[in-house]
Amino acid sequence: MRAAVYHGPHRVEIEDVASPEPGPGEVAVDVAFNGICGTDLHEYYAGPIFVPTSPHPLTGRQAPLTMGHEFSGTVAAVGSGVDGWAVGDRVAVEPIHRCGQCPPCRAGNYNVCQKIGFHGLMSDGGMAERTVVPVHMLHRLPDSVSLELGALVEPMSVAYHAATLGEPPADGTALVFGAGPIGIGLWFALRGKGLENVYVVEPSADRRAAVAALGARTLDPTDVDVPAFVADTTDGRGADAVYDAAGVRPAVETALACVGSRRPMVSVAIYETPLETPLLNLVMNESRIQGSLCYTAADYEAVIALMDAGTYDTTGWVEHIALEDVVTEGFDALHAGRKTKVLVDPTR
Repeated sequence: MRAAVYHGPHRVEIEDVASPEPGPGEVAVDVAFNGICGTDLHEYYAGPIFVPTSPHPLTGRQAPLTMGHEFSGTVAAVGSGVDGWAVGDRVAVEPIHRCGQCPPCRAGNYNVCQKIGFHGLMSDGGMAERTVVPVHMLHRLPDSVSLELGALVEPMSVAYHAATLGEPPADGTALVFGAGPIGIGLWFALRGKGLENVYVVEPSADRRAAVAALGARTLDPTDVDVPAFVADTTDGRGADAVYDAAGVRPAVETALACVGSRRPMVSVAIYETPLETPLLNLVMNESRIQGSLCYTAADYEAVIALMDAGTYDTTGWVEHIALEDVVTEGFDALHAGRKTKVLVDPTR
């Protein structure tokens, strides 16, 4: 079968590899769509970061390996000992490998497992015609949820998990910094949770237009004094939650100037380099920075339920490409800002 194999920075090759077969407790999935994540871009341009260069403690895998951790598909084969799943079932895959033994795992917080691994970063993933996953990674898709949406469950669950950690009240005000896929996902999640007063802060006119077309209220930080706007809008209380999905210093500084007393800035970006942070703002405001990593099964099920209810819309920000075009029309186009979200179709 064909697969996008990561060898190192600036080297992803479309190769013919053996089609995998499921072992005990595993299923094979014929991949319908696989999204390109910002993490994939970091690996391609600046990696290896997460891709191991020695055997991973849970998967035993290291580079080179097949990329892809945001994907949906159809069950193609079932290994021994697997109950409740059959060939033809439509699924989204929650790509976390966890040990089950460390303190976070025992507490139910396996998304911060001390040995965490990701299918498609620490094992052969979904940027291929077929992949094999442990059965615990499967989430069933309702008939109303397309396989296109199914491939977005993973990044939308990242956003939903972060939205939940912010704990904004339904009548509160939230700000999202960055209108990339996670920022858009935060807007969907917060709206799905019942918030009306959600603003997306984004300097790119194209990205502002894309999220505005979905119904979002947007702010251009190059034209609007965002902290002053928030203070005026909230009668001086500040935002109930702010979310950094941009990962750059101006966004963090502005977000911390907007957050209300004893409220959080939830950090859900990937930071390639350390940022200088005005911690005095936190001291004087008794506000805080809350990190957010990944998701759990509960987030996946919540997102799928919202998709089933019609909350999510791919219009204007999601594009499909063929597997052979993953570098030019995928990594390069995303890195240059020409596209917002790209789904790779390995059948093309």
